[in-house]
Amino acid sequence: MKDLGINIKELRQEKGITQEELAEMTNMNLRTIQRIENNETTPRGNSLNAICDALQVELTDLTPANNRSAENRIVKIIAEIVFLISLNIAIMAVFGFLTLDTAANRNSRLGAYLLSVFIPFAIIFITPSMNPIKRVLKFGAGLIVYMIMALILITFPEPVSIMKGLIPSIIIYLAILFYGNLILKMIRI
Repeated sequence: MKDLGINIKELRQEKGITQEELAEMTNMNLRTIQRIENNETTPRGNSLNAICDALQVELTDLTPANNRSAENRIVKIIAEIVFLISLNIAIMAVFGFLTLDTAANRNSRLGAYLLSVFIPFAIIFITPSMNPIKRVLKFGAGLIVYMIMALILITFPEPVSIMKGLIPSIIIYLAILFYGNLILKMIRI
């Protein structure tokens, strides 16, 4: 992360202004400009405004907090993407295990149906104000892809077992994710 002085130095160099010229433009001492650029001192108030005017930039363009918040946003977005991908893969694995596994039986399919109700309701309680389409895309994209892949990749004798468990449980899951807020409103009345 860059400091204020480094930002000032880089902007000054980009504009082709020497330290002496910046000192003249801001009515500051050359040594003061050098100290600012070396982060030995921090300009405040009128000095900072004079530097912004001389470099023809806004104060927000210089402040390192602006850089940190942008970096924090990027890290937050990456963490959210990794979490959502992991969550979708985990949900896909659970539904696949409960419905498509060779040992899948009526009880495991019942477990898949129960999870296809309880997991989306838990998500709805956590994200009550989220747009339903956005919720389905964030928390159900993995299952949508999984359902399409299962329909394409599985051979002829297998679709019966898919219809018994995987497809209905995924449809229930996605429908509750989408219509969950309406369902909750109906229950509360």
